[in-house]
Amino acid sequence: MATKHLITRDDFRFFHRLRVRWAEVDLQKIVFNAHYLMYFDTAISDYWRVLALPYEAAMQQLGGDLYLKKAGIEFHGSARFDDQIDIGLKCARIGNSSIAFNAAIFRGDELLITGELIYVFADPASQTSKPVPSALRDVLNGYEAGEPLVTIRLGSWRELQTAARALRTAVFLEEQRIPVEMEWDEADETAIHAVAFNRLGMPVATGRLLQHVPGVARIGRMAVVRVLRGTHLGRDTLRTLMQAAAQRGDHEVLLHAQRSAEGFYRRQGFTPRGEPFDEAGIAHIEMLRSLNAVDTD
Repeated sequence: MATKHLITRDDFRFFHRLRVRWAEVDLQKIVFNAHYLMYFDTAISDYWRVLALPYEAAMQQLGGDLYLKKAGIEFHGSARFDDQIDIGLKCARIGNSSIAFNAAIFRGDELLITGELIYVFADPASQTSKPVPSALRDVLNGYEAGEPLVTIRLGSWRELQTAARALRTAVFLEEQRIPVEMEWDEADETAIHAVAFNRLGMPVATGRLLQHVPGVARIGRMAVVRVLRGTHLGRDTLRTLMQAAAQRGDHEVLLHAQRSAEGFYRRQGFTPRGEPFDEAGIAHIEMLRSLNAVDTD
């Protein structure tokens, strides 16, 4: 008789961590069983972010949507209030119109829950099944194989204007309500622009590189699609621009960081200089870092 495979953390590339809240435990002081499905659903949303897919926009481009067809859970142990648990997800197989995920919940290395989620790709209007698009297969299989899911392109405004303009319009004009006359300037024509594209060809992050003074670069107009923030897209776009600055001989880079993003730039090695100031109605701080240690490979 074949031995059943014992599921471990090594079976998963993707994990979503959360802490059990008081409202999720029952009178036995363990997680109420229905919440485990909620945990899986929370994790699957983060899974799409790791794929660099803004879910709603991606599904519109793919011409369909995913509907949960079947969900199964097997209990091996119980999570308790204030536990930190990790939800693992793996795209296990892709059929003609279905996508199956293996799921598991761990407390440390202890396996608590296993499960399976089966989704069907379907037409949103009729909810009738459709073949899983080859582009979506490519993204899912690529992630599970450890392949890069984002390509960052450097180029001129003429080359990248359409993608960069769409991102900056969504983030700065629509989300942050910066006046349109303050967003577009002549510096775009001379700047080096970076745009990150996912495997569907959708632009998901951007930034630009200027020459402040000889030897000093200036980075600005950093924007990431709202639903994909926190997935290293901003970090990778910033590093790409810093590498470009280092390669052309700059030794320092400065930027005007929104105060809400100051912590992000500190983690990338930037240090504040001077006092906070207002720019386009938003609090900013000037920040700098040396480019000596930037990897230019």
